[in-house]
Amino acid sequence: MTVGEMLAATVPMARTLNLEFLETTGERAVLRLPDQSEFHNHVGGPHAGAMFTLAESASGAVVLAAFGEQLGRAVPLAVKAGIAYKKLAMGPVTATATIGRPAADVVAELDRGERPEFCVNVEIRREDGAVTGEMAITWTLRPTA
Repeated sequence: MTVGEMLAATVPMARTLNLEFLETTGERAVLRLPDQSEFHNHVGGPHAGAMFTLAESASGAVVLAAFGEQLGRAVPLAVKAGIAYKKLAMGPVTATATIGRPAADVVAELDRGERPEFCVNVEIRREDGAVTGEMAITWTLRPTA
């Protein structure tokens, strides 16, 4: 099962918004929110909540891809998130998430018995390439034992 299939199966909002998982690696995840009138805002573009969910889902995809081998001993959790809406988003939008520091450093903290935190940065773009939003999400790997 791919990361996209796993998220679609376990996160109802990803299914509800019909998010498309275009790329998922341990370094980067790219998700697309199709243009869907039922998720538009008052000016005809994607609702801010839909764009937030797109970006948060992209961050979750890269986190699962990077730390999937740690799921037996730690649970990935979003700790906090901030989003900046930069330009009007119209039509389909794409979110690209990248982890802010090497995964090996995060795992080393987990190995030492710590609860590591790390940032995932996300850019949301229109089809013309314009950045419509930026999100920074702090994640943790909470040890299960």
